[in-house]
Amino acid sequence: MARTRVRFASFLALSAALALVTGCGNGGDTGSKDGKNSHDGKPVVVVTTTWEGAFAKAAGAEEIKVIVPQSVHHAPDYDPKPSDLAAVGKADFVLYAPFEPYAAKIKEAAGSKAELVEVNLDNDADKVKTEVARLGKLFGTEDAAAKWTASFDTEYAKLSKDVQGAWPGGKSPVVVSQVFTVWSAKLSGATPVGTYGPEAVTPAQLAELSAKKPALVLDNAHMSTGTVLPDSGARQVKIVNYPGNDLDLLPVYRNAAAELKKAMGAS
Repeated sequence: MARTRVRFASFLALSAALALVTGCGNGGDTGSKDGKNSHDGKPVVVVTTTWEGAFAKAAGAEEIKVIVPQSVHHAPDYDPKPSDLAAVGKADFVLYAPFEPYAAKIKEAAGSKAELVEVNLDNDADKVKTEVARLGKLFGTEDAAAKWTASFDTEYAKLSKDVQGAWPGGKSPVVVSQVFTVWSAKLSGATPVGTYGPEAVTPAQLAELSAKKPALVLDNAHMSTGTVLPDSGARQVKIVNYPGNDLDLLPVYRNAAAELKKAMGAS
C-alpha cells in the first residue's frame, strides 16, 4: 500500500493561514442558534473524498465540501491546502475513513468544533445502507436517507438481475476478487473462490488462486498492481469504487454492472 504518512509540519503553516482566513469573520452571523454552522437547519459536511461525499449525499446532506480531488486515487498522499482547513473550520461534521490518517490532524489544525465521523467505506449493498441510515440519523435527515435507500434497493435489484442474466451458459462464473471489490462479486451473484490484496500477489497466492481456475479477476482500479493472474486465462475486470464529482453513488454500481456484463460476454 502507498505511504500513509503526511508531512505534519505543513499543518502548522496551514493553521496560521487559516487564522488569517477566518480571524476577521467572528463578528458576523455564521452559525445557527444552537452553535452549529448549519444553513437553514441543514448540516454543513466536509468529507475527505468523493466516496464519503456520496455517502453523505445519500444520507441527505446538501452542504458538502470535498477536500481531496477525485484525481488523487490515494487520499493519504494528499497535502491539504489553507482553503481545505477553512472549509473544515465551518463544518458541523467531518467525514473520513480509517486509512486517511490526516483527517483528525486537519480538524486539530483548523481548530474546528466539527464532529469527526469515521465512515466504513465499503460498497457492499448492506453496509452502504447501514452507513447511510446512521449518517441520516446523525445529520437529522432520516427521511431523505430512507428515500435514497428505497431508490437504491430498486436500482441494485435491477442491476443484479441484469448481470446474472449475462452469466455464461446461465452459470455463475468463478471469480477472484481484490479485498475491496468483493461487493461487485456480490452484485454479480458470484461468490469469490479467493481474494487478494491490498498488497501485491505473492508467488504462493498466485499458484493458489490460479489453481482455482477463475474466469474473472475483479481488480481494484484505485490500487491495481497490474495483471494479477498472468497466464491463467482469467479476464481482469477493473472495478471503480469512488463516485464522481456529482457525489452520486449509483453510477458506481451501474459502471460495475456494465464491466461485469462485458467481461462475461467475452468469457
